[in-house]
Amino acid sequence: MMWTYISFALFSSWKFMFTPLAGPAAGLTFWETFIVCSIGGYISATLFYFGSSYFMNLSVERHAKRVKKAQLKGKVIPVRRKFTKSNRRVIRYKQKIGRIFSYWAFPLFLSIPVGTIIVAKFYKHYKQTFPLIILFLTIDCFIITGGTYFIKDLML
Repeated sequence: MMWTYISFALFSSWKFMFTPLAGPAAGLTFWETFIVCSIGGYISATLFYFGSSYFMNLSVERHAKRVKKAQLKGKVIPVRRKFTKSNRRVIRYKQKIGRIFSYWAFPLFLSIPVGTIIVAKFYKHYKQTFPLIILFLTIDCFIITGGTYFIKDLML
């Protein structure tokens, strides 16, 4: 049973939106599924939110190494534009949907690691960002798990 809890926590740290759907099939109760998936989500959100600057710096360093390696081989690397069409689109979405929606949607729909890093990149300077991410993960987990067990009870 412990391995079931661990596997659910690990899987929910990456695919948070879909993990509670497997709770009834694994023989877990509503509360077991809710708590284990929430813990996995909290651990992942904490790790990637507070480690976001490290992960972004790592990405920049990797790109710089690739460019340097290509230049040593004699390839001409064009300078990357900073304000591209896709960057403009991201900024436009950010301004349209707002902070609160971003706190909810990005970790849920993009996966917790990617969504949390994006939210941290945009909104880390607000004190309420991390607590709201945790709050929305809790609400989402409750709704998804509740919906799963409600449908399971309807079918049986």
